[in-house]
Amino acid sequence: MHKYILKRLIQMIPVLLGVTFIIALLMYVAPGCPARVALGDGAPEEALIAKRAELGVDRPFIVQYGDFLYQLVVHQDLGRSIRTNRVIITEIMDRFPTTAELAAASTLIAILIGIPVGIIAAVKPYSLFDNITMVLTLAMMAMPIFWMALLMILLFSVQLGWLPPLGWGSWEYMIMPAFAIGSGSAAGIARMTRSSMLEVIRQDYIRTARAKGQMERVIIVKHAFKNALIPIITIIGLMFGGLLGGAVLTEFIFSINGVGGFVMDGIRMREADIVQGGVLLMAFAFSIINLAVDVIYAFVDPRIKSQYR
Repeated sequence: MHKYILKRLIQMIPVLLGVTFIIALLMYVAPGCPARVALGDGAPEEALIAKRAELGVDRPFIVQYGDFLYQLVVHQDLGRSIRTNRVIITEIMDRFPTTAELAAASTLIAILIGIPVGIIAAVKPYSLFDNITMVLTLAMMAMPIFWMALLMILLFSVQLGWLPPLGWGSWEYMIMPAFAIGSGSAAGIARMTRSSMLEVIRQDYIRTARAKGQMERVIIVKHAFKNALIPIITIIGLMFGGLLGGAVLTEFIFSINGVGGFVMDGIRMREADIVQGGVLLMAFAFSIINLAVDVIYAFVDPRIKSQYR
């Protein structure tokens, strides 16, 4: 197991390098100039030239990318933000806990809703409950997150006044953004749980357990659900990793001071180091979550553990 984990950690290096290279290239070819953003549209050309030289954006792409890697690997530094003049790594790490909390809360909501709904739908296939939930989950998966967020603000904040519309702090602030993100994930988990459970319930050992007179609740929880967990764990892990990097619009709509909002500011200000740093952190977190999911497999199914040796 230890050798497997070490191998996976080493394999992350080229993945993360590829991510930073692609983001750096996209920021390089994107229109706009960070010097003009910093100085304003009315700045004279001489001042713009001097500012470009100061920021280092007048150099060839490969030189800028090499300097980024050198500063990151050797000095663990991404420079300072043009807008705030604060250290970029400090800004990102200060905001990451908020993004992680939002992703964790959204995933928890998705699990608490998705798994029970999927199990009940699988136990009672093609029933009224199954048909209604499958239609609703399809609609929730098709609904854009930003649209769900705006509807919730309009209903629960503007019309009813139950929840604060913007910001991040106590649990009241977490409900709407977490549910806006988690609702689509809950629908995906419910459909995956139903599909996986239906496949397991039809197996011979489930019929044998029923023939022995075991309680239906024990059969569903102990035998069926446990053996259906592998694809469910996979989709939960992928969704949690995706939520860490996919909460950008939600953070923007609810004015949440997270990594996603910081990356959006970096894109608007044409600060490549901010975008690269934020995306790199999200890619690293996503890779670690995928590794954690693979390790969890071994505890759920002992047959998989033998493959890691």
